[in-house]
Amino acid sequence: MPETQRYKPEVYPMNYSTTDSRETMGATSPLPQIFPEEERQGVYRAIYSRRDIRHFRSQPLPEQTLARIIRAAHHGPSVGFMQPWNFIVIKDLSVRQQVKDLFHRERQAAACFFDEPQRSHYLSLKLEGIVEAPINLCVTCDPTRGNIVLGRNSIPETDVYSTCCAVENLWLAARSEGVGVGWVSILKQPQLRKILGIPLHIIPVAYLCLGYPAEFPERPLLEKVGWRHRLPLEQVVHFDNWGSTSPGLGAWLGLREALKEEGNLRKEGT
Repeated sequence: MPETQRYKPEVYPMNYSTTDSRETMGATSPLPQIFPEEERQGVYRAIYSRRDIRHFRSQPLPEQTLARIIRAAHHGPSVGFMQPWNFIVIKDLSVRQQVKDLFHRERQAAACFFDEPQRSHYLSLKLEGIVEAPINLCVTCDPTRGNIVLGRNSIPETDVYSTCCAVENLWLAARSEGVGVGWVSILKQPQLRKILGIPLHIIPVAYLCLGYPAEFPERPLLEKVGWRHRLPLEQVVHFDNWGSTSPGLGAWLGLREALKEEGNLRKEGT
């Protein structure tokens, strides 16, 4: 197993307890199924310390660990319980090299969309670990699975959305195991289908690299290098309708203050 990664508990300090939740709800007995404090900390730790990993160690991934991660993905939520996903697990170096060659072609093609100096900055970034990672895994979506799916008629795209939920489950389970995941999106679907023998009606959703990372950085790579920054939460939360981000003294004031408080605690922790 890799060296134990250092974790600062204060990165996401929990400022509430089971008792706080019980009192807020007006209940007189513990809420059913609420996790103990330590287990809740573990969930939030996985969420806040998850990273898109590009640098991997050479040591192999134990099969039991990989099996737990894939099983967690298979337990992702899906509309109408359609479970549209499949998982292609890849070790073959020749297959991975073909995918890497495809990545390099698409990376060069994408560079033309940026002007200098951003183009050079883009080309300097390491955006994959296809050959370095011991395992590659392609998560696909089968739009035909389930025939008539309950709840999908109005929004057919929920098959892809559901598959993304499986990807997130996989990512968080991997983080809890000390395993890094890197999503390689600079790939053309038709060529990827050909390399992996994927039928035309199946959608490749996520091509992932899995392995023990060189490190779990404290900040996302693209934030660290100044490519993008995390948006302030108050800019993306709306109240009762689109565009209402500043509620007055009404029903949402308490939530807005709580969001501010959690944000301040997180800043203090990092």
